[in-house]
Amino acid sequence: MQRISMDPAVKFFISSIGLIAIFLVLKELQHIFIPFVLAYFLFFIFQPLNTLITRKRIPYGIAVIADLLIVILFVWGLSRVIIVSFERFSESIPSYEAKLNNIISNSANSFGITDPVIAEFNLLSYLNETLDIGGLAGGFFSSTLSFVSTVFFVLFFFIFISGGHNKIINAFKSRFSDDEEDEKNGESFDRTIKNIPEKIQHYLVTKSLISLLTALSVGIVLWLFDIDFLVVWVVLTFLLNFIPNIGSVLAVIFPTLIALVQYESFGYALLVGGIITGVQNIYGSLLEPKIMGDRLGINPLIILLSLLLWGYIWGLVGMFLSVPITAVIKILVSESNSPNLKFVNGLMG
Repeated sequence: MQRISMDPAVKFFISSIGLIAIFLVLKELQHIFIPFVLAYFLFFIFQPLNTLITRKRIPYGIAVIADLLIVILFVWGLSRVIIVSFERFSESIPSYEAKLNNIISNSANSFGITDPVIAEFNLLSYLNETLDIGGLAGGFFSSTLSFVSTVFFVLFFFIFISGGHNKIINAFKSRFSDDEEDEKNGESFDRTIKNIPEKIQHYLVTKSLISLLTALSVGIVLWLFDIDFLVVWVVLTFLLNFIPNIGSVLAVIFPTLIALVQYESFGYALLVGGIITGVQNIYGSLLEPKIMGDRLGINPLIILLSLLLWGYIWGLVGMFLSVPITAVIKILVSESNSPNLKFVNGLMG
């Protein structure tokens, strides 16, 4: 039977249309896929702990309950930090408002601007006139409700993934190792399934350690300069470091702005921002590539493109998940014998 060959250009455009369709589905159904993907990453994170617990002859169900308690405690602790910080910030608004008004007035005078509107500028009055406080409160309430529902669905999916993951893997193993001809495929599948959680665990452990060291170092700097809301900036630095490139920039901007308003000095704020930037570069540009590059082997340009793509599809959550998702895709692509996928693997590496 004669085999009909397809023009490579046609294959390329068909594949591109298929990828676009997949990304559109992921974007439209993000309320389903985001909790599911987060739950699967949680499963990979807790897999070593669960294996250790089951080796002690403790029922697997107890291990899953322990995982859920750890996640709930972490979310509760993080929420408490955010709530307490907002309460402290709301109490400090009048003093920050006065300082910010002074900065604007002094800056205007230094540039020779004598407009009375700027000279008598009042931030709080301006915000009351321009912002819809009711709309902001409603948006905050809906965001909080969305966060709670997302956490609920993540935990819900996590329970079912913990019980059904091994059955799915066994089904795929039996499919790829039915006879001797498929034995190599079965071995390749086993290797792929083993590499995915290992890569994710290595990434998360290494990234968490580097982010923790960065956050503690930044915290020491801010403590020495007596910057307000120290705990907030330490937690924010730790979390934002999981977002490649952009996260570390935001982790510098926020405490620098607070330093500017707190001390009403551009020089002082630039000094604080410069030192924090130096700390970020030491860990992010020197230490992290030496450790992370060997473990993931992903091209930095691909990481940046992945950040933009998943940020567009899933927003802030997509930015956090961009590197782990890219690592999973690279593992799957690297195990393929297709020349095209080998080419893609070369580009990603």
